[in-house]
Amino acid sequence: MSKIKQKEINIAVIGLGYVGLPLAVEFSKHYPVTGFDLNENRIKELKDGFDRTKEVEENPLLNASNLALSSSKNAIEDANVYIVTVPTPVDKNNTPDLNPLKSASELAGKVLDKDNVVIYESTVYPGATEEIC
Repeated sequence: MSKIKQKEINIAVIGLGYVGLPLAVEFSKHYPVTGFDLNENRIKELKDGFDRTKEVEENPLLNASNLALSSSKNAIEDANVYIVTVPTPVDKNNTPDLNPLKSASELAGKVLDKDNVVIYESTVYPGATEEIC
């Protein structure tokens, strides 16, 4: 039986911007969460209680005892739920840059196990996850 069916949920949030960080903090109130971001400086700031997006205040961030923060791929290997929250910026022609989404999908794909769940919170056009990710 999968760990998810047994309610042994371990969440990895990939991308700790204005969507991912609040999500990670809230989920960490109920489940173990690893927040992952490629930006090592961002991880350091968050560990110091500073969120430059101002989405999460210092106290909730520092008191999130069930939340680990890392820029290391190894830190998310034990997760069984992956939530991708990376940006999908658009260029001057309103064409989305899906490279962050592709990179995050490749990262998750390298550590996925059978029965794991991947959730995309990034804004994309219909069918993008099937086509690109």
